[in-house]
Amino acid sequence: MSTTMTIRLEDAVRDRLDQLAEATQRSKSFLAAEAIRAFVETDEWQIGEIRAALHEADAGDFASDKDVAALSRKWKVSAR
Repeated sequence: MSTTMTIRLEDAVRDRLDQLAEATQRSKSFLAAEAIRAFVETDEWQIGEIRAALHEADAGDFASDKDVAALSRKWKVSAR
């Protein structure tokens, strides 16, 4: 199932979309839908991760100073 949506684009973006559609032999509609799908997936993932991190922070689920220091020592590399 799909739906129709109207969006406003800056002239320069529209021109670039026209060129991309021609170069890829895809419709502007297809390219725009793919771009929106990718954007939504990325933002959904990012917001989910932020919510999970906030939940952990609210629960006090943090690394101790000792844990952070140990990790720092583990990954410390001397630049020579």
